[in-house]
Amino acid sequence: MVKLNLPKYEYKVRKTGDGSWTIHDRLRDRWVALTPEEWVRQHFVEWLIDEKGFPASLMGNEVSLTQNGISRRCDTVVGDRTGEPLVIIEYKAPSITITQKTFDQIVRYNMVLRARYLIVSNGLNNYCCQIDYENNSYRFLEEIPCYGEL
Repeated sequence: MVKLNLPKYEYKVRKTGDGSWTIHDRLRDRWVALTPEEWVRQHFVEWLIDEKGFPASLMGNEVSLTQNGISRRCDTVVGDRTGEPLVIIEYKAPSITITQKTFDQIVRYNMVLRARYLIVSNGLNNYCCQIDYENNSYRFLEEIPCYGEL
């Protein structure tokens, strides 16, 4: 797998009977296919927990939502202490350039969840946007804040 712009961590991978690889997802507590996007997700989640103080108990991967009658899945959703969505995270494989289309995707999810922070990462570049619903505006942050600062 590609070296990411994220710290290394002690991950668990295994080869399946058909020769493909899986990685253990600690949030879902199960083995999932090791795709380039999943590689980014697992590293990013560990970084948020270990370095940014995000509580694993308030995080979920592949969170389902319904938008206009269509079922969708957010890559990662982080709740606040009351369980309301606080952060939505969208991952792309390292080979995928983050574009306006990526932000459009996460904004569509946020029309349902109304989180205060949106994060997009391909493991090489990370972007964090803070939403101000009162003033109908947003701003990009220089870095991803620690959980206690959200």
